[in-house]
Amino acid sequence: MEKAFWQERWRNGEIGFHQAEVNPHLIRYGSELNLDAGEQVFVPLCGKSLDMLWLLQQGYSVSGIELDRTACDGFFRENNLSVSVSECSRFQHFRHQNLELLCGDVFDLTPDDLTDVRAVYDRAALVAFPPEMRRRYAELLLHCLPRGVKVLLVTLQRPSAGGPPFTVTDQEVSNLFGERFELQCLAEADAWDRPEWREAVWLLTDR
Repeated sequence: MEKAFWQERWRNGEIGFHQAEVNPHLIRYGSELNLDAGEQVFVPLCGKSLDMLWLLQQGYSVSGIELDRTACDGFFRENNLSVSVSECSRFQHFRHQNLELLCGDVFDLTPDDLTDVRAVYDRAALVAFPPEMRRRYAELLLHCLPRGVKVLLVTLQRPSAGGPPFTVTDQEVSNLFGERFELQCLAEADAWDRPEWREAVWLLTDR
């Protein structure tokens, strides 16, 4: 999945992965992250997700990363939020009060970028990558995230090959994250209005 693939999807408005409402799994299970007011939640491959607004409304600080500037601009414009934009060598920084979006490649993150993160909410990142990139993405998180974080992770299993979104099995979640995190499957449900597709909601707790 090259960068150009996602940039073209945003340019052409081919964003079926974008949800027009807050994800119900986040509403139901977000409290499992057990965060205090002001603590920071990191949302990888955030797009222009309304989930970030919900997290802000719970009193948390939110940081996200998104490859395409169209998505970042759209998030602030569509939600009528003022924004300041600055640039560094790796990212454009979009800031609004307790929200910051980094526009750039997730694989350019370093531990210094995630120092203040206390939780991760991943609904759309892991399932967006094909297998070889999922391993690289998981290794990036394991390297960059500070100790003590929790992760609320949504995965998908579908009967047919292909994607995105891609199938991520329970065993793969264990293989990718089980060495560092305690894994708890909080729920399973039909996904994307397709009864043959199954979503699983995971809570990953640092050992």
